[in-house]
Amino acid sequence: MEISQVRYFLAVARELNFTRAAELCNVTQPALSRAIKLLEDEFGGELFHRERRNTHLTELGRMVETYLEGVFENSQLAKQIADQYVHMKKAPLKVGIMSTIAPDEIVELISSVRTRHPGVELHLCDADATSLRRRLVAGDLEVAIYALPSNTPDDEVHTLPLFREQMVMAIHPEHRLANQQCVRVRDMNSESYIHRNNCEFAGYADAILSEQGVTVSPVYWSDRDDWTLSMIAAGLGFGFMPQHSVNHPGVVGLPITEPEFWREVNLVTVRGRRHSPAVGALVREAVQKKWFGEPASTLPAAAAE
Repeated sequence: MEISQVRYFLAVARELNFTRAAELCNVTQPALSRAIKLLEDEFGGELFHRERRNTHLTELGRMVETYLEGVFENSQLAKQIADQYVHMKKAPLKVGIMSTIAPDEIVELISSVRTRHPGVELHLCDADATSLRRRLVAGDLEVAIYALPSNTPDDEVHTLPLFREQMVMAIHPEHRLANQQCVRVRDMNSESYIHRNNCEFAGYADAILSEQGVTVSPVYWSDRDDWTLSMIAAGLGFGFMPQHSVNHPGVVGLPITEPEFWREVNLVTVRGRRHSPAVGALVREAVQKKWFGEPASTLPAAAAE
């Protein structure tokens, strides 16, 4: 059954005249009659009594009319929705955001998308980087913004670098290390540590600390960076945090050295997957945006890891 056949049937059912119905559908009467006959063959019975001056629906025709009206209306609605989506008049876009990214930068990106592409409906969710990658590959998300510390190439996804930032030791201003310009990894030994559950370096940094014989004592585990910062401000321990996330009164951030830790935050899509125009709009805005004052297209060269 084709939509054109449904349209012809409904026209005849409304006009009760094959000639007028053909004119309304802008087809010849023989073409319309053939289409109706094919529909009748598919349904297994006549849909119209074809009498010289008294064309009218058969019992079968009356039974299927309501359903075919629904089919036609839904097909028109689907076409309208598709047109809105393709031309970004109403285009939903599921985006995953790593929960440890400073929100001001993401809000700025969202605002630019809404201003320049008002038809794009952003559906945002935040999670840790590993969960976002899994949902992206599974198709639950169309695009994600996250960072993973591994240098191993990921052949399943395509990454567009947005910004890099150094990881710092977040401490209370009266901490014993607070007067230093930076802090070496070995200086962290025996410190109380507030563990960020969503940190992308969880596990990765542990191995490096272990190699240097550094042991820290976790005193608190948190899913939220604002709670972590409040605990640090209370002097209960230190945090391992991105530079731009240390924005809480009573907390200072010291760059970590020997070795340094950097994260590269990327806009990530699945390699080889065809993407919607809405994804293209988000990519354009992300590339044109200045991230912490630096254009995404002129990221600094990779520092020592």
